[in-house]
Amino acid sequence: MLQIGKTNHLKITDTLPYGVYLSDEQQNQVLMPNAHLPANAKQGDWLDVFVYHDADGQLVATSTQAKGELGQCVYLNVVGVKPIGAFLDWGLDKDLFVPRNEQESIMQEGRSYVVYIYQDRQTGRIAASSKLHNYLHEESLDFQPRQKVELLISARTDLGYKAVINGTHLGLLFKDEVFKPVYIGQTLPGYIKNIREDGKIDLCFQFTDQAARSDLTSQIIAHLQQNNGVSELTDKSDAKAIYKQFNVSKNAYKKALGALYKQQRIQLGKTQISLIK
Repeated sequence: MLQIGKTNHLKITDTLPYGVYLSDEQQNQVLMPNAHLPANAKQGDWLDVFVYHDADGQLVATSTQAKGELGQCVYLNVVGVKPIGAFLDWGLDKDLFVPRNEQESIMQEGRSYVVYIYQDRQTGRIAASSKLHNYLHEESLDFQPRQKVELLISARTDLGYKAVINGTHLGLLFKDEVFKPVYIGQTLPGYIKNIREDGKIDLCFQFTDQAARSDLTSQIIAHLQQNNGVSELTDKSDAKAIYKQFNVSKNAYKKALGALYKQQRIQLGKTQISLIK
């Protein structure tokens, strides 16, 4: 079955002067104009193509990969604005349309937004919406605390940042949980911190409880053992360097060093730490 707004695996079944027809296993056909046909493609070949409506409303296939597919959240740039809506660059000849009533805030040309790609029920065409809450779940009982997830930062709020979780849910990163610069449209790993009684999802980049500190101290010891018992990452080191090595905040790293020092497992110097053997 042809899937509009997605990549399809289709076979070239007919050749015309202006293009080819591609068919799925159920013999559903779609036109692929010559301009989108890969070089040396011939009848009988199977191709991975993206299917969408062109500017004339005709269903066509292209070998160009769109920047997002149906059901996905992506960060796209606005290349045009009209009273009826905005147009986003998603890598194809025809820009992706965002109706005015699907804009969380009025979109501005030149700016980028996180949008959800959906199929309009009336026209069948692919469109986008920045009203993510209309398409993603804001409550969940399926996630578990401490579960690692992929986050797409989607908006800034008074409380912190909203983020898309694994492409299916929305959650909140509180300001005091954000220890590094983050940007709208950025994709990065995170964790489920808590599922509230109402099902809303709280997120974090790291944990600061005893279990997390124990895990970090083990990582520090392993790092020292791999570097002849010495490391230049001290409690005075730059936060970016600490994060690059251990993926934690400087504050969490300092607490872990303090715990290891009290346990007499490391020596703390001004320019380095060393393992006590």
